Amino acid sequence: MAAPTPLVQTRQVGRFRVHAVQAGGQKLDGGAMFGVVPKPLWQRRIPADDRNRIPLGMRCLLVEHDEGLVLIDTGAGNKEDAKFMDIYGIENAAPSGGADQVRRTALEAGIRAAGFAVEDVRLVINTHLHFDHAGGNTYMDAAGAVLPSFPNARYVVQRGEHAWATNTNERTAASYFGRNWDPVIAAGRFDFIEGDREIIPGISSRLTPGHTPFHQSILIDGGGAEVACFLGDVCPTAAHLPLPWIMGYDVEPLVTLESKRSLLAAAAAERWLLIFEHDAVNAWGYARHDGKAYGLDQA
Repeated sequence: MAAPTPLVQTRQVGRFRVHAVQAGGQKLDGGAMFGVVPKPLWQRRIPADDRNRIPLGMRCLLVEHDEGLVLIDTGAGNKEDAKFMDIYGIENAAPSGGADQVRRTALEAGIRAAGFAVEDVRLVINTHLHFDHAGGNTYMDAAGAVLPSFPNARYVVQRGEHAWATNTNERTAASYFGRNWDPVIAAGRFDFIEGDREIIPGISSRLTPGHTPFHQSILIDGGGAEVACFLGDVCPTAAHLPLPWIMGYDVEPLVTLESKRSLLAAAAAERWLLIFEHDAVNAWGYARHDGKAYGLDQA
């Protein structure tokens, strides 16, 4: 297997300069990550360790925008205990400890490596509110208080996702923690949107339900037919490009199937740059269809 991607990778998408920040790694059960796909098939693409876990990333995206720095998803944050981190195989400490000795996470280190500070972020967009996508929305300070991580930012998520996250059941409760969004709401800085819409010029939501009922992917239209799509969990890794390769974590897998079918057809036809959140190796690439299944052309 190829070496993991660097902390930060940078490229141009039309008028936007974007930075893929690897906000740490995870190791999750391969069977859970690939649902009904048999292990002899998925392990050819991502081999498992002796606990049947596969290596995953927690990639976030920084977009340099005229209205200020935009951050899409925020990783796992610093609030969980050692037992939790071991269960989910989370390793997200800053590579060298970092300048911020309270947070010390790879996300903050990546933001600094891209040339910015957390204070520079003006907009945070969550694809959904699972702990590995929204945990970094807030942080725990040295006194144990939980505060918004980005003091000058507004935050955006689908209204339906927030409703789903705050009305959990026995299957979904383990993925949602109010400490990842309640302090932001209390500060009056969480905006709830509905459906497909432009959030700020050139950056739009696209509903891609299935993983959760109100999951959204994010389109970055840089102009001149240059479009990127931050996939979130509709297609977490390049190995999930084949339509039926769907996570066991998805609450509505047949809905995911149709979300992927529609999104990947558009992505292949219009040559969108696809950005993978959980792929430990491939930050991005272009979807191609060989008449049977989707695969990846390297960017």
